[in-house]
Amino acid sequence: MSLTLRTISREQHLAYVQSLASASHCQVPAWADVKNEWRAENLGWFDERTGQMVGAGLVLYRQLPKVKRYLAYLPEGPVINWYAPNLDEWLRPMLDHLKGQGAFSVKMGPPVVIRRWDAAAIKKGIQDQDVKRLRDIEATHIEPRAFEVSDKLRRMGWQQGEDGGAGFGDVQPRYVFQVPLQGRSLEDVHKGFNQLWRRNIKKADKAGVQVVQGNMANPYDLDEWQRLYEITAERDRFRPRPKAYFQRMWNALNAEDPHRMRLYFAEHEGERISAATMLVVGGHVWYSYGASANHKREVRPSNAMQWRMLQDAYALGASVYDLRGISDSLDEDDHLFGLIQFKVGTGGQAAEYLGEWDFPLNKLLHKALDMYMSRR
Repeated sequence: MSLTLRTISREQHLAYVQSLASASHCQVPAWADVKNEWRAENLGWFDERTGQMVGAGLVLYRQLPKVKRYLAYLPEGPVINWYAPNLDEWLRPMLDHLKGQGAFSVKMGPPVVIRRWDAAAIKKGIQDQDVKRLRDIEATHIEPRAFEVSDKLRRMGWQQGEDGGAGFGDVQPRYVFQVPLQGRSLEDVHKGFNQLWRRNIKKADKAGVQVVQGNMANPYDLDEWQRLYEITAERDRFRPRPKAYFQRMWNALNAEDPHRMRLYFAEHEGERISAATMLVVGGHVWYSYGASANHKREVRPSNAMQWRMLQDAYALGASVYDLRGISDSLDEDDHLFGLIQFKVGTGGQAAEYLGEWDFPLNKLLHKALDMYMSRR
């Protein structure tokens, strides 16, 4: 197949994404409005023979301080045929185009899963004192074609990005936790939960926890979300995003598709004690952000809310419910260990993506960016 690449309209890009079973929420045109501190461009790959669009990518450009050159970033993209034998014919025109746009370096995140571990394997690993990382456990499933993609990228001159590298703080997780829904009944999904999860869902129900949908266009709901989110940020020691970010995210994503983003609250005795956001693109549903109060944890609002979100994802016809990022650490002393422990209880599977890759178009400026990032 002979390919050409050109800038496309947002409408063309959206139509292409809608024709697919799913794509990352970071690769829908409206994501550019969420990340409005970056300049954006929509790219399309076309089959020269038929004129048909066969791939698309959202590129975000961030200017290097004091220089009119850019880092070009395709988060969890581009959306192309990664297993094509002629991968170079897809990526070379993209690099030439981005160079022409003033990019000194390109960062991308191939949406290619390399390994999966099921819940039983992870649980066994947690119980083994010698196991410290996911990689120490034998994978339940390995995708050999993903290794071929990795080899091709290296041969083309792409470099494996550092986790937390030059993405200006917007690096996407390499390890995620997913609950497969395709071909399963809801009863089967519920049975897949571990005993603790099933007990906690029952406990929340008995305590009278109610899970309701909210709306960030409603100032009260937005304030309640932000209050719980900032409590969580203080407790878990991370820097919270401002309220305006979530407002923009809600408005931008739901203007593109009214079902793209949802907000959930778990309430107990009239008080909102837990909240979460959900994103939907085709058959892929993500639990995106979570928040909870410091009190009333004993009524298990988070379990109740996740179960409701999973049921809603199932009702939407989702093939996968994605709980997003986990650390690959299985060390109980690691502050992120609780996250994988909570998610493993859903009976899903951990997935390792190929990670992010960099292509330095200007080695000197790429190095300068690395130094700038390491000082931040």
